[in-house]
Amino acid sequence: MELTEKQIASELIYDGKIITLYRDDVLLPNGKTGVRECIRHVGAVCVAPVTDDGRVVLERQFRYPFGSVLTEIPAGKLDGKEEDPESAARRELREETGAQAEEMIFLGDYYPTCAYSDEVIHMYLARGITFGERSLDEDEFLNVQLVSLEEAVADVLNGTIKDGKTQTTLLKAYLWLKENRR
Repeated sequence: MELTEKQIASELIYDGKIITLYRDDVLLPNGKTGVRECIRHVGAVCVAPVTDDGRVVLERQFRYPFGSVLTEIPAGKLDGKEEDPESAARRELREETGAQAEEMIFLGDYYPTCAYSDEVIHMYLARGITFGERSLDEDEFLNVQLVSLEEAVADVLNGTIKDGKTQTTLLKAYLWLKENRR
């Protein structure tokens, strides 16, 4: 069965700092029309920085939509669609935690909300971590902590860590390290 939908009209609803929202009319596979609301996003990166002694660098940050402090890995949006994701991951890691990585390992792409957004988050494992000074954005407030990777994975599995990109990246990093011990 054909599954592709074809855009026949598009209306810009909102153009913001982080997202752009469109209302699109589409031709469905059965020949009828439908409406899709779609958030366009420049893309993002996230990094699971794992130290030589097996600890992962985590952040605690207030997330306004949920009204609570969440535990996450370092992450941020690309400066533009043309920005190299690994460079962005290195930048976000340094800015948010002061850490730099000797090695960045690409773990894959994560589609956080594929039903209504085209956002892609590029996931990385960082190794060979050294620490320096942070340079947070003016509106960024977060606490950094180091936790054993095993404890972080347990927190993913028991529901303590709720952020999807963090869950996926930590589990992928854990499995990658288990399979590629060197």
